[in-house]
Amino acid sequence: MRLHTNEKYRKMIKNFSPKSPCLKNCLLAFLVGGFICFLGQWLFFLYESFGLDERTGGTLVTVTLIFLSSLFTAIGIFDCLAKKAGAGTLLPVTGFANATVSPAMDAKSEGFVMGVGSKVFTVCGPVILYGTLASIVYGLVFFAVSLFL
Repeated sequence: MRLHTNEKYRKMIKNFSPKSPCLKNCLLAFLVGGFICFLGQWLFFLYESFGLDERTGGTLVTVTLIFLSSLFTAIGIFDCLAKKAGAGTLLPVTGFANATVSPAMDAKSEGFVMGVGSKVFTVCGPVILYGTLASIVYGLVFFAVSLFL
């Protein structure tokens, strides 16, 4: 015989769970995410002012944001910001850089090779693998279709 039904359990969890300030969280995510995008656009204008073309400037913005996110993750700033800003830090480039560097930083006590070196690929390894496989499949399909056109 069950002591608690599912409905009683849900009510109990609801009573003990802290209330989430949804509006505040959304506003912080919007502001921080917007600031990161603003920073990226500012960097783009800066790189263009150095005489770089649009494609090269865009590439440098991406590389700069990845570097800054990785650096801030390594020194502990990114996690503090993410606790306050929530989803605002999950922009694709900055969030992926953080997700790649975080496991490596957690394993730094195991050394640079067996710790940092092996854990850095925990997240990006599958992305690289399946991205490469998907590009091969796409290339083969494209090649097969181009034979008939």
